[in-house]
Amino acid sequence: MNATPHLRTWLTLLRTPRFASVSLREQLAIHGGIDAVHAALLQRLAELPPDTRGWLERPDQRRLDADQAWLEQPRHRLLLCTDEDFPPQLETIAQPPVALFVAGDTSLLLRPQLAIVGARAATLAGRTYAGAFAEDLGHAGFVITSGMAEGIDGAAHLAALDAGLPSVAVVGTGPDRVYPRQHHALARRLAAEGALVSEFPPGTPARVDHFPRRNRLISGLSLGTLVVEAGLQSGSLITARLAAEQGREVFALPGCIHNPLALGCHRLIRDGARLVETAAEIVEALAPAAVAMGRELAGRLDRSALPAPGATAFEADPSRQALFDALGYGPVAFEDLAGSTGKAVSDLTSELLMLELEGKVEALPGNRYQRLPGY
Repeated sequence: MNATPHLRTWLTLLRTPRFASVSLREQLAIHGGIDAVHAALLQRLAELPPDTRGWLERPDQRRLDADQAWLEQPRHRLLLCTDEDFPPQLETIAQPPVALFVAGDTSLLLRPQLAIVGARAATLAGRTYAGAFAEDLGHAGFVITSGMAEGIDGAAHLAALDAGLPSVAVVGTGPDRVYPRQHHALARRLAAEGALVSEFPPGTPARVDHFPRRNRLISGLSLGTLVVEAGLQSGSLITARLAAEQGREVFALPGCIHNPLALGCHRLIRDGARLVETAAEIVEALAPAAVAMGRELAGRLDRSALPAPGATAFEADPSRQALFDALGYGPVAFEDLAGSTGKAVSDLTSELLMLELEGKVEALPGNRYQRLPGY
């Protein structure tokens, strides 16, 4: 449920024709707040294109009511770029989103993510590989992120969820629409056990031009992108290219030279993607980035980033000692930790991530955590 002040104004401007995320971000930087942006636009209506002017003068109240009704449902949220827990990794990509409609657990967007993408018409072997990598990487602490498409995407999501691990789907429709239709059950599981993410408002249908926009968010949220089976015209190559442009790692699984769905992966490898055969290779490659992400998030949340040389983490940050005290050697649910410590979700996520990266805490299936022996 959303308790965002000025929610109606946000929804109005997010639906304004010809007013892209980049434009809204620029106007926020100039005017300082969403109401001020709205007021400034109303003052210069005559300068705006006819459809933009028409919407601002007479917004469709029934559509806005429907948006608000969707947001009032449990575990639904409009995550704004002005929110403390907006994913910081998206701030550095080209054309960053100004807001995300999320069904599920928004805290997952702050955890290290690994994108697994590939062919829609994947082979059985490809789907098996995608599932195996998703499960292994999920157990290593990465949230598996993909686009809920047929083939490799769906196999990666399902493998993570079936192993009791969270998964994030970034979709090219509104958050209330399911595409492809056969993934209704998967979409329900993702919203309940992970998160469904869209920058498009509720009711938005699937459109061809939406999917490249979605792909930049899949790669932008993730520390790296793994491509499992891709033809030379596969959309997953767009995701891989965007990942490289965003400074993220790109990994590719090699295949048989006679398999058309291996040709895209082979091209990526020739162009500099890392050839990988095991999940451990990905974990090793991304560990430094995961640690850096934890430090950046800690700094973003105004926490002590690191202990001084020779000091323990708890001496540098006593609040982490309180969290550590709340953790037992048996599994503790994230919700119980939030209740017992009184910490905000964003703070708790950051601190658990740091403890996990320091090897003191283990993340378990079902969004649970426990101390590791010896600490």
